[in-house]
Amino acid sequence: MEGDMTLSSSNRKCSGVTGSARKIKDNAADWHNLMLRWEKLNEDGFSMAANIVNIRRSQSNEQLVDESSSAPTDGAAALQDECCKLQEIIHKMAAVVTKMRRLMTSQRGLQDLEEFQFGPEGRKSPLFHNWTTKQFESSSRVLLDAFSLELKLKQTILQELAHTSTSNICMVYLSCWLHQPFIPPQLSLTLEALLLETGHRPL
Repeated sequence: MEGDMTLSSSNRKCSGVTGSARKIKDNAADWHNLMLRWEKLNEDGFSMAANIVNIRRSQSNEQLVDESSSAPTDGAAALQDECCKLQEIIHKMAAVVTKMRRLMTSQRGLQDLEEFQFGPEGRKSPLFHNWTTKQFESSSRVLLDAFSLELKLKQTILQELAHTSTSNICMVYLSCWLHQPFIPPQLSLTLEALLLETGHRPL
């Protein structure tokens, strides 16, 4: 995915896309931009999660050196600060998923409208190249479900990371954050297919 995809007034006029087709095309651009936003947040969050793990390791080492000391370590404030930063990242990720959910609702509304206008089978000719409106709804659902599950994983990692003393488990959490198991590479193909079908990418 490359930079934000915005539709200028000039290329909107050239495209001649109106009504449901225009809305679906705009939704596809929004999916692209939200997924770019998520990736940036994921990178920032990984840096903060790594900082939390490093601070926890440092605290564990200090305890080994002097287990008799009951004084709070300097790392406690730093740990709290990084946890707050990571919490803020996850709030922003949740906002992205909320916007994705609105796109899904919009797409579902378009499908319901078409079923009302044309019957259960929908319109006879596609709005763009080949896809039915139902296929746009299906692709949106695949994307939303994946990011919703990934958000839940991030929230779990946040809850556990600062309280996990085992280094190996910390590494598992970091790896999960970085590699995003609920957002496999195939998901980018779903987005690309959406962008191709709506004319954002040349066939």
